[in-house]
Order: sequence, then structure tokens, then C-alpha cells
Amino acid sequence: MQFDENIPTVPFVSILYREHAKYLNERVKEENLSFGLYPLLIKIYNNEGIIQEQLAQNFHLNESTIARNLKKLEDKGFIERIPEKRTKVIMITEKGKKTAQKVMDLDENWDDKIKEIIGIEDYNKFLDTLRKISEEIV
Repeated sequence: MQFDENIPTVPFVSILYREHAKYLNERVKEENLSFGLYPLLIKIYNNEGIIQEQLAQNFHLNESTIARNLKKLEDKGFIERIPEKRTKVIMITEKGKKTAQKVMDLDENWDDKIKEIIGIEDYNKFLDTLRKISEEIV
């Protein structure tokens, strides 16, 4: 597909985001898990015992949005919320671990496709640039 040269960056970011969503959703559809919940599940997988407030800070979302998404993950059997003092510690279930690992493997495959297209050196520059922009904008 050919794009006009004068298109700003946002449509390209949007295209990559939507294509990545389709890629993951097609491969994890049996889990009945929406694309928006994948990052949350992976964060919990990598930080078992994290609390809701930390998730809200990490994702730059309000706690009520995080709470709704945690409820969805809990209802589907991916996580457990364990009461501890005045908060709830979030633990991942075996089902959640398997799904998180599957999504991370698929993410790695996605990145491998990008590396094939632009090469490892440009991929590393691309990732560094995205990281730098994200850190400055957020």
C-alpha cells in the first residue's frame, strides 16, 4: 500500500495499532479476551502482587477504569484479587499465566515481522524513538 508523503505521524501509529490488534485477536480469540486487556494482563503477569493504584499509574488511567478492567479479568478467570489491609493484591491464575505468555510470544513474533521489514538496526532505532516520544509526551 502506498501512502501520501504529507500524512502526519498519528495515522501511521493508528494503522500499526489496529493491525496489531487484529493480529492478536485472531490468534487469541478462544480466550474471549479483548485487545485492551492484554497489556493489563501482561503487566500483572510480570508484576504479580501489584495493586490497583500502581496499575492506574503505570497505564495513566484512573482507578475506576482499572477496577472495571480487573473485574473483567477476574470474571473470566485470568486473575484473583486478594484483600490485604485496605487494598487488594492482584494475583494471576494459571489460565492467566498461559494466556499472558501466549500474548507475549505473539508480540515477539509481531516484532520479528517488523525486524524482517526494516532490519534489526532500524528496528532498534524505531523502538528507541517511540520510547523517547512516549516518555516526553506522557
